Amino acid sequence: MDQAIETLAEFHLVDQVDGAENLRSLCQGGPWWRTVHPHLAAARMASAESRLRRRLFELNTRRDSLTALASVYTARPQERAGAAETVEVVDALRDVISLIEQASAECEHEMITCQPGGGRPTEELEQAVARDTALLDRGVRMRTLYQHPARRHAPTQAYVERVVSAGAEVRTLTDLLGRMIVFDRRIAFLPHHQRRGGAVVLRSPAAVAFLCGAFDRAWDLAVPFGAPEHAPVAVDDLRQGILRLLSQGLKDEVIARRLGISLRTCRKHIADLFQELDAESRFQAGYLAATRDLLRDTPAS
Repeated sequence: MDQAIETLAEFHLVDQVDGAENLRSLCQGGPWWRTVHPHLAAARMASAESRLRRRLFELNTRRDSLTALASVYTARPQERAGAAETVEVVDALRDVISLIEQASAECEHEMITCQPGGGRPTEELEQAVARDTALLDRGVRMRTLYQHPARRHAPTQAYVERVVSAGAEVRTLTDLLGRMIVFDRRIAFLPHHQRRGGAVVLRSPAAVAFLCGAFDRAWDLAVPFGAPEHAPVAVDDLRQGILRLLSQGLKDEVIARRLGISLRTCRKHIADLFQELDAESRFQAGYLAATRDLLRDTPAS
């Protein structure tokens, strides 16, 4: 019975009698109901439909306003007076991610990235795949630089294979200028020097142009990721990097960190170089490498 009344009420075919709340004690079945003529019920439904249409119209109007605002927002002047608006320090990782996602959504032409180290964390790579493939699908050019050891990092290999198949370009180099992401040569993200997960956001045209110029020079010296014919070149470049840093007197730990390799791998390469050069000390290895013209010029990092 209750279900039937609920169905009739939904179609406005029954109405609760005025004052029925005061008659509950006299009616064992609950409130008193009366039937409503179908024409009146249809009128009530039409009124509800009219309210719904007005609500839809208001929502569409708001959507149009937001669309118009988005075009103004995209076309806003990118450079404003004041250092606070050209250099922004962001402490929280969640805020950094939000800003990168926003810059990625606005990117129209190019994204370039430097990723020092032997390979990126798997979770980070999984998050990057969706964002990067969306950029590539929009026709954005994407170039990424890794260090040579990333070639042996399985998760990075899988990520590179996916984005390259979608149109990205990936190369490796011995030493990189540092971690960075740049969108449309307009906005750059650099790691915070103290807060882990934080970032410095640059919008200064001069600063961003300098970073992009350094990236382009490094890109010209790098070799394509995963190309078998370039594997020996990558190994030779890595050994050259170790020789160069050895000649500067740097410790094994510093060399390993700079070149994105493990300390154990670094020391193995150093031992092999000592044997090949017939050197007994770090100083002697650096001296012999220099006198034999084994140290090639490399870009400043």
